[in-house]
Amino acid sequence: MKVHADLCVIPVGAGVSLADYIAECQKVLQEAGLAHQVHAYGTNIEGEWDEVMAAVKRCHERVHAIGAPRISTSLKLGTRTDREQSLQDKIDSVRSKLEKREKLGE
Repeated sequence: MKVHADLCVIPVGAGVSLADYIAECQKVLQEAGLAHQVHAYGTNIEGEWDEVMAAVKRCHERVHAIGAPRISTSLKLGTRTDREQSLQDKIDSVRSKLEKREKLGE
């Protein structure tokens, strides 16, 4: 089953700057070959359910391995069975609707 995930991994007790930990999770997602897009408060991921969940687990393992004693994670998941839809498709749909509204002067 395909899944879209919004992942936010928060190292606890790891100091103020979290960029090294975020970069480590990004490396995990790249190594897994998953489509992903970092944003200001997390990462959007798309792929097969088992592959995404395995990558989330590896993110935890790697973040612990580089020094975070605790991790708090938020994970939002979305699936659909009526049609295929990528993360980019979702973004494009919203942008299209905004453009239509702008043209209509709304």
